[in-house]
Amino acid sequence: MMKKIALEEHCMFPQAIEYWKETSANISPELFERALRALSDFGDRRLEIMDKNGVEFAVLSLSGPGVQAERETKTAVRVARELNDLLAVEVQKKPGRYGGLGHVAVQDPVAAADELDRCMNDLGFQGVMINGQTNGVYLDDDRVSPLWERAAAVGAPIYIHPNNPPDRPYMYAGHPELWGPLWSWGVETANHALRLVFAGVFDRYPGARLMLGHMGEALPFQFARLDSRWKVVNKVRDLNKQPSEYFRTNISVTTSGVFSLEPLLCATSAMGEDNVMFSVDYPFEHAPEACEFIDNAPIGEDLRAKICYRNAQSKLKLPAELSAPGRLA
Repeated sequence: MMKKIALEEHCMFPQAIEYWKETSANISPELFERALRALSDFGDRRLEIMDKNGVEFAVLSLSGPGVQAERETKTAVRVARELNDLLAVEVQKKPGRYGGLGHVAVQDPVAAADELDRCMNDLGFQGVMINGQTNGVYLDDDRVSPLWERAAAVGAPIYIHPNNPPDRPYMYAGHPELWGPLWSWGVETANHALRLVFAGVFDRYPGARLMLGHMGEALPFQFARLDSRWKVVNKVRDLNKQPSEYFRTNISVTTSGVFSLEPLLCATSAMGEDNVMFSVDYPFEHAPEACEFIDNAPIGEDLRAKICYRNAQSKLKLPAELSAPGRLA
């Protein structure tokens, strides 16, 4: 069994439950209730599951949409700070087992930049997670530039987690199964990432780093198509690189929720072996399935170690002991 660092492991605090209820239309009622209990636990239950599956360290993040769903800007800024303080308390109780991705209110990009700075420098988090669009604003919007400028300056990765779009496209009408984690969340998040690439965010902020879950929301499969069609589509700006190159220099992905060899090989080949990292997507995915997959995937041991812990340790600047040789008894 290979030791693991897991990067998309969710949690919940009372202040965010009402926001989280907005996702109830996307998942079954039974899962919704069970998930809330698991999300709210930071003790023996979560640690037991980690221990049984070789997860030495989990980077915790609030289950969305969080304050991305808040209409009042002042409330969003205040609640985001409160949630980060609560997460910091849990991380500080078990600093050898837990890290954190902070929560920021994009409604006020300057305040979001300041909170990102606080998360990294005062609370000791590893980055921030943003749950898709915020009241119709995507992260390529020029108003969000202060957040990208600060993130690049302090080396903080921004993890985009799926959320619903601001409207419900007709293409999902009559098919509730397509609305949510099975399909629409991946489409929405992939589109969000492409907006950043084609808006030139990574040209303006070469040090900015983006993280995507679910093996890159199927984008690694499309790199040749993106580069080919970029030559002929209508454009509002030029880019310094081919679209696919930004996925190798500024973007990394996690395995959360995609425990299958074919997409793993595609992601590592298309993005480079240093840009793929392990995750479970706890508690919405089963840790034994996620860990058994990566422990037994027919790949080289060096690549397995990179995916399981070395890449995360390097990119998130985690304690050096987490990069020690990783085979567990």
